[in-house]
Amino acid sequence: MYNLGRFFVLLISVILAHSDDFKEEILIKPLPPTHLYTYFQFITSINNQSSFQHSHLSSRSLGEVITRFQVEELHLTLTEGQWRHQQWGYPVLDAAPGAELYAWFEPDVTDVDEQWRKLSATLSGIFCASLNFIDNFNTVMPQMALWPTGAVKTAQNVTSHLRYSSLPREIVCTENLTPWKKLLPCESSKGFSSLLNSRLIHNTNYHSIGVHIRKICSNEDCTATYLEIKQTVALVYDSKIVNSIDWSFRKLFGQGLPGACPLSSASMVYVDVTINDTQPFTLTPPPDKIAISQRGGSVSKFAIYNIEANDQMINIGAKYHPIKRLLVLLPPPLHFNRYILGYGKEFGGIVTELVNNYWTAIDVVLLENAPWWLPIQLSSLRVNGEAESKLILSQYYSPGRSRQKPYHLELMLRLPPRSTTTITIDFEFVFLKWQEYPPDANHGFYIGSAVITANLPTAKNYTGLPVTGTTFDSTFNASKPWYPAILRTNGGMVSLPTPDFSMPYNVICLACTVVALAFGPLHNICTKELILKPIGLPLSLKQKLMNLLKRKKD
Repeated sequence: MYNLGRFFVLLISVILAHSDDFKEEILIKPLPPTHLYTYFQFITSINNQSSFQHSHLSSRSLGEVITRFQVEELHLTLTEGQWRHQQWGYPVLDAAPGAELYAWFEPDVTDVDEQWRKLSATLSGIFCASLNFIDNFNTVMPQMALWPTGAVKTAQNVTSHLRYSSLPREIVCTENLTPWKKLLPCESSKGFSSLLNSRLIHNTNYHSIGVHIRKICSNEDCTATYLEIKQTVALVYDSKIVNSIDWSFRKLFGQGLPGACPLSSASMVYVDVTINDTQPFTLTPPPDKIAISQRGGSVSKFAIYNIEANDQMINIGAKYHPIKRLLVLLPPPLHFNRYILGYGKEFGGIVTELVNNYWTAIDVVLLENAPWWLPIQLSSLRVNGEAESKLILSQYYSPGRSRQKPYHLELMLRLPPRSTTTITIDFEFVFLKWQEYPPDANHGFYIGSAVITANLPTAKNYTGLPVTGTTFDSTFNASKPWYPAILRTNGGMVSLPTPDFSMPYNVICLACTVVALAFGPLHNICTKELILKPIGLPLSLKQKLMNLLKRKKD
C-alpha cells in the first residue's frame, strides 16, 4: 500500500508537471548607425509551484532557491558593455554594467537581511559569479525606484522586503553562460540556445544574460498564480566585427538554427523591418507573415518566423540593397548621461543629466547607491544649480556608515518638457586599509549605475518591444498614455588615494639583494680552508708520504 500511494503521488505530480509551458523567442532589430540588436527570451511557466522535483521543464535548482529562501520576485543580470540609450533607443530589458541583483521576499520572512545573504551566496554558486560579495555594506532598500512586475503579496510594506545591490566590477565570461544554459529544458543541444556560442557572443559590443522570476495571476481576482521563469540574452553586434552590414545566423553565431526545442510550445523569430523604407533589405528565407503593431502615433512592422522542431538547419539572414543611406532614428523621449567631477584626491562630485525631449513633463525617480567609501553629502545636492528646487516632488536619503552600509539617495523629479535637468551631489575621498584595495588599485574604483524609473509616453515606439500580445509585450498597456520603464545610466570610476604599493616590493628586493651579496662571501670565508700548494716539479711518491705524515702529526 505504501508503494502504491507513492506511485499515485508521483503520477499526479507528473501530470501536473506536464501542464507547464515553455516558449522561446528571438527579436532582431537594426540599430543606428551600423549595429544589430539580438534579443533571446526563454519563458518557462509553472502552474504547480510545488512540482519542481518532477517538472520536466523547470530547473530544480531555481525551484529550490525560490522555495527555500521564500522569494516572491527575483531579477538577476550579468552585463558587459554599455547600452547607448540616446543613439539606440531602449532595449527590451535594461541592465546595469556588471552584476545586478534585486528581489522581493514573502511577507512572513522575519530576517530579510539573512535570507538576502543566503540567496546571493546560493546564486553565486549556481551562476559561477561573485555574488557572494553582496552584503549589507553594498545593499540598499529602495523606497520609490523599484516596484514588482508580478503578483506580490502586499500584507506589509512591499519595500521593506525588497533588497537591491550591484557589483559594477563583475566581468561576464563563459563560466557564467554555461550554467545559465543548463537551466533551460533543452540546454544548448536543441532550440534557440544552440546559437549561443560563447566564442562569438563575448566579442560583441554589448552582451547581457539575465534570469527574471515572478508570479503572475491566473485569474482576474488573482486568487491563483503561476510562476514565470524568464531567461534572457541581449547582444549588440557591430558591422565592423561581422565585416559586413549584411547579417545572418551563420555570420552572427557561427552556425545555422537547428530547429526548435522539442519541448517548446512556440518558437518564434521576430525581425524588425520598420526601417526597410529608409534602409531597404531582403530577408531570406521569406517570413511566414508580416505583422503590424500600432501604438499611439507609431507603426512598427515585424517579419515573423514560426520555427518547428524538425531538425532542419535554418539560416535566416538579411541582404541590404546597395544604397548609401545611414540609419537615423529619432532620439528617445528621455536619455541621460553621468560623469564624475573634481580634481585632486580630496573632493569630487557626481553629475547626472536627464534630458526630456518630449513635449510634456515626465516623472522620474532617480536612485543613487553610493558605496561607503564614497560618502555623498546631502547638503551639497543641487538641481539645476539650486539647493531647493521645485522639480523635486519627493526625496529619501539614508546616510551610510563606514564598512557597514552604503549611502542611499532617491529623488522623485518632474522633468519639464524640452529641458535638461542636472543633478549634482558632492562626495569626499576616504582612506582605505591596505587589505581593502583591489589588486589593480591604480586602475580605479568603479561606481555602480544609477537606476532611473520613468513613466514614458506611448505616442512613439522608442523601445525594442515587438507585436502587441506576444510575451515580449507583457508589461505594455496600450490603453494608457504612458508605460513604466526601468533604465540604468552609465557607470563611473574614481581614483581614491592609493599608497605606493611598489615601495614594499622595492624594499623586499633590495633587502634580499643585500643579504644575498653579504651572505655568499661570509659563508665562503667561514666554511672553506685555504691550503698553499707548491708550484714547480711534481712531487715524488716519497715526498707525498712525508707530507701526509707531517700533516697528521701536526
